[in-house]
Amino acid sequence: MELIFLTILLLVTLFYLYYVSKPKPSIENNNAADQKLQLPPGGSGWPFVGETMEYHKMAKRGLIDQFISDRMRKYSSKLFKTSYLGQNMVFLCSAEGNKFLFSNENKLVKPWLPGFVEKFFTNPDKKSLSQEFMSSRKASIMFTEPMSLKNYVGIVDAATKQHLHKYWDFKQEVKVHSLAKKFTFELACQLMLNIQDPETTDELEKLTDCIMTEFFVLPIIIPGTKCHRAITAMKELRQKLGAIVNQRKNEVMEKRMPEFKDILSLLVLEKDKNGEGKPESVIVMNLIALLLGAYDNPSITMVSILKYLAELPHVYEEVRREQMEIANSKGAEELLTFEDTKKMKYTWNVICEVLRLEPPNSGTFREALTDISFDGYVIPKGWKLHWAVHASHKNPEYFKDPEKFDPSRFERNEIVPFSYVPFGGGPRICPGKEYARLQLLVFVHNMINKFRWEKVLPDEKLIRSPNLKPEKGFPIRLYPLEL
Repeated sequence: MELIFLTILLLVTLFYLYYVSKPKPSIENNNAADQKLQLPPGGSGWPFVGETMEYHKMAKRGLIDQFISDRMRKYSSKLFKTSYLGQNMVFLCSAEGNKFLFSNENKLVKPWLPGFVEKFFTNPDKKSLSQEFMSSRKASIMFTEPMSLKNYVGIVDAATKQHLHKYWDFKQEVKVHSLAKKFTFELACQLMLNIQDPETTDELEKLTDCIMTEFFVLPIIIPGTKCHRAITAMKELRQKLGAIVNQRKNEVMEKRMPEFKDILSLLVLEKDKNGEGKPESVIVMNLIALLLGAYDNPSITMVSILKYLAELPHVYEEVRREQMEIANSKGAEELLTFEDTKKMKYTWNVICEVLRLEPPNSGTFREALTDISFDGYVIPKGWKLHWAVHASHKNPEYFKDPEKFDPSRFERNEIVPFSYVPFGGGPRICPGKEYARLQLLVFVHNMINKFRWEKVLPDEKLIRSPNLKPEKGFPIRLYPLEL
């Protein structure tokens, strides 16, 4: 009965989205034969719902790449159209498509999110989440550029050691996903907000986790539903972060700034061209955008890394050999340095291959600002575009034996530009790319020098519901190593 009820709710919601959000065609259709416009090839699926349910059904089985590849074979290797989330949607499936989209940001296309998502993440000043990401880029880039990150390697290393000792040591089994989320969030709070109080970080993480896991399911805002709980969590998160921002503003006024220059400090100190500081509501949404980005994607990538290292002993051994060389070159209590991370070349190639096969983000959406010509087809104004990460990452045209785990492909300098895009590209490329790199390398270094591990559930899959996650939390059995 519950499944039937949810299905009916989804149908009603998509019916609403189809008629309320459906873009008006930019080209009059009175004389289509004379226009001689060729739309991208593809189908529309079921009336009203399109192929939304089919996409998410495949995602929950870990088969998004099959959903895309089936349509690439049937229609075109470059792009295909469908109906998704109540919209006319074009999936771009090639390196050329990625380049085209990234190169035409705010020229031919603009960011797009489904209406209910955009409304949920719009702050009281009517600034959307996509705008928040852009307005927070300056502070995040200043914080996460390599020269700045050099100062934080020791902090990240110490935090990683503390986390593993507290939650992993002396345990026979652990569930990796929940612990990885706790670690990435605590580290983000420390580096972005200068908050290390466990009670505060636990409160903030619970709210953030509720938003990430319960909002992106069904947009049914009825008390008791997951979506309603997520909306309540967002309101509470705004309030708590607002209090933190006010406290920091008072510290600035009283010249009691923390010695550690975090992102919150940069946002509070930032002035516009008129010398005015950012309003509290804008800073709060900046922080929410950054915390969401620093929370979910790195934690699921840690799960994916441990999964492949458990499945591929020869890769594990090569990573351990590299990390042991670094560990043996240091004193007993000596922390990692930025120079140490530069030596982790094979480890980074392994992480890159993990991100190719299991990108945490399936890609994002854009909206055509005008009629667009691409690859001999016309994409009408108002249509939505989706750069599909899986399409190029699993394409044998770009990656030989695409299903094979082969870190060496990143040594050979043979990656076709714009075919490998786990962090996006263009002006909206992930500003936290270097931060993620540092965090993942330091985590692997500490993990592989402390443990061997094996999967408790050999057949457990990574699924998308809608975000990438392990079906059962990815429990592993730990075997401590003698140092």
